[in-house]
Amino acid sequence: MSLPTPYYDHGGITIYHADARDVLPLLRPVDLLLTDPPYGHGADKWSGGTWASNPIYDEAKTWDTAPVDQGLLDASVALAAQAIVWGGNYYRLPPSRCWLSWLKSSRMATMADFELAWTNLDRPAKAFEEDRNPDGKRWHPTQKPLALFRWCLDMTGPQTVLDPFMGSGTTLRAAKDLGLRAIGIDRIERYCSVAATRLQQEVLFA
Repeated sequence: MSLPTPYYDHGGITIYHADARDVLPLLRPVDLLLTDPPYGHGADKWSGGTWASNPIYDEAKTWDTAPVDQGLLDASVALAAQAIVWGGNYYRLPPSRCWLSWLKSSRMATMADFELAWTNLDRPAKAFEEDRNPDGKRWHPTQKPLALFRWCLDMTGPQTVLDPFMGSGTTLRAAKDLGLRAIGIDRIERYCSVAATRLQQEVLFA
């Protein structure tokens, strides 16, 4: 079996519009898994406060009804020498010495003040402070700041990166800015299109 035709493939960055379960077994090992899979909040937790009226959150109620299959996440972690999984506290992952935290400098009473990432790194836990939405227009309801993912890449020093739950492509955009090779996978074509559009922009350093 061969890999599907890429949705996007340029400058060392490749996007597959596919189910990660079909692509992962065909990939070679990578240096780093950097991903932010669905947390399984469901429609009941995507409500409350004025932010919930934004139509962007309606999408999350369709694909965030449950966490991804634990076996799929385990297979993703196994493919990488180093792994950073945002929202890893929602999954059954091994004990970790190094949890990462994104401290949100803009606080909202009905939204989380910080988010956690599980890692397999053998180093002290670290925190990164950044605004909730520093990058302008948001393309995805759970989009992470570009600076946050550059920070993750800087601390791990990979040459190849994988994000099997790519969303709007922040992992790929950060990898491109740092001259790294990266693979992203998403089963929703609109997000593949968004990620490709972001990758076609000029390289920007914050």
